Amino acid sequence: MLGSSTISHLEAGIRVAGLRRALRVEILRGGYGQYWQEIFADDSPLKSFAPTVTLLTLDPWHLTAGLPINATTAQRDTVLAETLSRIIRCWNGLQERFRCQVIQQVPLPVLETDFGNNEHRLPASRADFLQRINFELRGLSDTKGVDLLSLDSSVAQDGCKLWHSPALWFRAKQEVSPVASPVYGDRLVRLIAAKMGRSSKCLVLDLDNTLWGGVVGECGPDRIELGQGSAAGEAFLAVQRYVLALNARGVVLAVCSKNDADKAMSPFQSHPEMLLRPHHIASFKAGWGPKPDALREIAAELNLGLDALVFLDDSAFERGLVRAELPEVAVPEVPEDPALIPNLLGDAGYFEALTVTKDDRNRTATYQANRQRNVLKAAHSDLGAYLADLGMVLEWRSFAVKDLSRLAQLSGRTNQFNLTGRRRDRDEIRALMDHPSVLGLQFRLRDRFGDNGIIAMVVARVGPDNCMHIENLQMSCRVLGRNVEKAILTVLAAEARRLGLQAIIGEFIPSSQNTLVKDLYSRLGFTKPVKSPDGALFHTLALDGFEMPQTSIRIEKEAS
Repeated sequence: MLGSSTISHLEAGIRVAGLRRALRVEILRGGYGQYWQEIFADDSPLKSFAPTVTLLTLDPWHLTAGLPINATTAQRDTVLAETLSRIIRCWNGLQERFRCQVIQQVPLPVLETDFGNNEHRLPASRADFLQRINFELRGLSDTKGVDLLSLDSSVAQDGCKLWHSPALWFRAKQEVSPVASPVYGDRLVRLIAAKMGRSSKCLVLDLDNTLWGGVVGECGPDRIELGQGSAAGEAFLAVQRYVLALNARGVVLAVCSKNDADKAMSPFQSHPEMLLRPHHIASFKAGWGPKPDALREIAAELNLGLDALVFLDDSAFERGLVRAELPEVAVPEVPEDPALIPNLLGDAGYFEALTVTKDDRNRTATYQANRQRNVLKAAHSDLGAYLADLGMVLEWRSFAVKDLSRLAQLSGRTNQFNLTGRRRDRDEIRALMDHPSVLGLQFRLRDRFGDNGIIAMVVARVGPDNCMHIENLQMSCRVLGRNVEKAILTVLAAEARRLGLQAIIGEFIPSSQNTLVKDLYSRLGFTKPVKSPDGALFHTLALDGFEMPQTSIRIEKEAS
């Protein structure tokens, strides 16, 4: 934590927010106002601390100190450029020295106005100057790979008095009030958790009195309360609009309803005001069994962990039952008024994201295609015949700059099929591309039902022992059971032979999350592992006499 004001009172809220997400946060706080020295001094404590995340908090008074009290437009623009340049130099210094996630706190809009409603017409206005800084930070952070803690957005929603106390500023130089410390910590740790793949991935929806008013099984699809003409109908429409926006940027949608299946589906198919349609829903479970059982089925069908689910249900009984039986599932306390649901989901931060990729936008289509694959699978009694009938093609290539966002997302969000638990961000992956001894490969899977996108990545190094060392293999769980890992090994073995290497050594670091792949290397023909003092397991595959595994997957090298 580096800043220009007092920030020590924020630490407890950050630690508690970390514990809520099973993260133990260790904090090194820089000296008051010493952020520049902490970043650039050769004897900075940051060097030995080696942060994985750095938070830079620059208060409004510090940022506007250089603006003359009678500034002209030209002077204001010059000071603005100098201020932003200094911030960018801080970002660059943190990224180059520590290769860490950099989070910039957007300062609170707490400066008094001098001109009134048209403050922007006064070049010397500090309030307007700060607004200009906040606007510029958003564009600059995108180009520099910095994540923003947007406190100005929080103030716009919650009110300035909840976030800032003028009296405490003058007494203790606290920009953020201690009252807001828990919320501050939660909003900050959301960004860290999102970087580590801890955000939820699927919103599971109840139907009656959650997506529409009334019970469809009793009143029929034509008489549910939804759409224009009534306050409640418009509120439920707003819920659907918000859910649809989540889906459009990559959140998977599922339905879990106590209903006859045909009655539950009927509004999706026929109601004219319904925004959500069948093609938006990746898994649809409607029946009369316990909802925890249905949630387990949804997680299994989508190849997601239960901790990736958020369950939205108006029934206090169902919420309590799911909390008791499936504590991994996030269950928000749903308000009685549906108009409050969108803000509830947004404030909770379940689906915090740092980037949106093409694969995110296509995610629902990918799960719909998976449903078609399951139909085809059910029609085959022989798994091999089913896989052959899919017509799978695995395209591979070295890491590409245009795919860095997706690769960083895959690295950060893949938990179960992550052999070492290591994660890399955009900058770290980009640095690997320029390393002469590193082999970074990305894999895309296509079949008769569509393009699954980039579903796997491998980081390997050529060692002085004339072996290829696999530092990590990560693969999306949505392509499990198709022998993709065997096809990936075929590519790795071919590349190792092309480089004249003798063997491939695969590293596995066991954790509570990756038990799914604990015996992967053994299944692929590697030798019994050797355990290192730190608990890592190293498996070896000699290439002399090794025969490529047989699969029904055609392998193609993607053109650069």
